[in-house]
Amino acid sequence: MGPGSLSGRRVHAPLLSFANVGKHRCEGERKTVVLESVSFELQAGSALGIYGQRRSGKSTLLRLAVGLELPDGGSVRFEGRGLESMSGGERARLLRGPIALLTADGWLPSPGETVMDHVAMSAGSAGLSLREARRRALAALDCVGVAGASAEEMTVSLAPDTRARVMLARALVREPRLLAVDEPAPLPALLERERFCALLREVARERSIALLVASEELSALQGIASLASLSAGELCSTEDQGTVVEFPRRRAGAVEGQ
Repeated sequence: MGPGSLSGRRVHAPLLSFANVGKHRCEGERKTVVLESVSFELQAGSALGIYGQRRSGKSTLLRLAVGLELPDGGSVRFEGRGLESMSGGERARLLRGPIALLTADGWLPSPGETVMDHVAMSAGSAGLSLREARRRALAALDCVGVAGASAEEMTVSLAPDTRARVMLARALVREPRLLAVDEPAPLPALLERERFCALLREVARERSIALLVASEELSALQGIASLASLSAGELCSTEDQGTVVEFPRRRAGAVEGQ
């Protein structure tokens, strides 16, 4: 699904693209390949699910997608501009606006902080006034089903399912165009996980947010039309929507990443 033209019509550049992206880690003299020649495109408002086992490189791929890490080879482009050509400050501003990253370890509540304060603070750090930040926070909390008295609860006492929804609201409050999610539902109960994943897809669709989801559980990727598998640093995709392709066969000497 590369860029090009169809019947003379101009095709817009994808919102996010990876072109032959490579990434490795060095441990002493040992070099471990994490990602190798990864290429894909994600259009505005579309969704891509990436299925991979633990240490397959999923988290690294997401960190590259949002600019927290830079590739060792190839290019990662957001709205047509290479992230590797941006300064650290420019990439940080992307994460305060058009790009959001949702991870399980991103939950950092403060003592005495309400749910409303926690979500509004995320909007306020993007330069909005307190009034506008609270307005957006209320809208985001209502969108994920946490409103009314729940908005005044203390963040340190939230149940796991409510916490996941508040984290999603915190990501949505900046009105991102790309939402990257690493293991979307680290919840103990299967029903809670299914409900949260359904909410994630629904919210992204309603707000026309491009969704990039990585998980080692296929159940977390149900309902996402475009799926791919990641293994040994290689990404395999299929044109058949709703189908996950087999993991690529590991080449001799290949080592899985993080």
